[in-house]
Amino acid sequence: MIKTDILIIGAGPTGLFTVFEAGLLKLKCHIIDALAQPGGQLSEIYPKKPIYDIPGFPEVQAGKLVDNLMEQIKQFQPGFTLGERAQTIEKQEDGSFIVTTNKGTQHQAPVVAIAGGLGSFEPRKPPIPNIHKFEDKGVAYMIKDPEVYRDKKVVIAGGGDSALDWSIFLADIAEEVTLIHRRNEFRGALDSVEKVRELKLLGKINLITPAEVVGLAGVDQLDAIVVQQNEEEFSVKADAFIPLFGLSPKLGPIAGWGLEIEKNAIKVDNTLDYQTNIPGVFAIGDVNTYPGKLKLILCGFHEATLMCQAAYQIINPGKRYVMKYTTVSGVDGFDGSRKEAEKAVVQSIE
Repeated sequence: MIKTDILIIGAGPTGLFTVFEAGLLKLKCHIIDALAQPGGQLSEIYPKKPIYDIPGFPEVQAGKLVDNLMEQIKQFQPGFTLGERAQTIEKQEDGSFIVTTNKGTQHQAPVVAIAGGLGSFEPRKPPIPNIHKFEDKGVAYMIKDPEVYRDKKVVIAGGGDSALDWSIFLADIAEEVTLIHRRNEFRGALDSVEKVRELKLLGKINLITPAEVVGLAGVDQLDAIVVQQNEEEFSVKADAFIPLFGLSPKLGPIAGWGLEIEKNAIKVDNTLDYQTNIPGVFAIGDVNTYPGKLKLILCGFHEATLMCQAAYQIINPGKRYVMKYTTVSGVDGFDGSRKEAEKAVVQSIE
């Protein structure tokens, strides 16, 4: 049995930053994540993609942000159960919770913070009859390492930000980039659309619209795609086909925990601490919903901060934490000893 103060479900940026805020309160954290490494979507889906709305960083790669968060929380020595999915939750007589993973690992904590992002993901696959035959043989639904496509003929399908951004990025890496979209208009950011059109004029991107990929060809490896445009079909040579039609988020087993769910998100009380309808269970980051919710990383950081304040009250009833700014008090390392940690906290008995 792994015991901790706050059990965090989800090792994405919000879950990782929760460790830091909890550490300032001398609370110990343990994180469960179904992925094999911390970082959530940032590590698994787009580690090389730039992020522009993190305060203090005009631009930071997603993977680098994860590295920075891991460095920031290292001093608080969080525990990790990676590669396992939180399966069940049981409330105990003492008010604590036992969360068991799909591999049988049990965790006990008085507070559970669900920071599972948008949940688990399944790619939206285009209805191409033989697409499964070429999965991992030229067909991929996300880009983890752009270097895989160096000097290759790459075809990307889609009309959103991911399709546009990766087309622009790979234009300097791949031998040839072809972007195919079923409409002439794109759903992505206007500056990205303009950049793609500029690269088309420079001969660095082939743009085929309105059109759809309707077939794949090859023996043991993808060799070409079949495009339908204006009721005509033609082939395009391709070493790789990347359909970027988005991901379907799923809450997974958490959806059966008795939480209030609205449109595949967990309802919380945002007037105070982002607690769910189950006292002691919180939901922070993209996994939650409330009036005015914005699914931004920086909003998840804010929610994590307030959640930790409420968690402190649950774990230390009758004690009040007097906040001190880190610019004044610094950040004390967490040595794992509850007795020593309590001595270090500025407290007053109500």
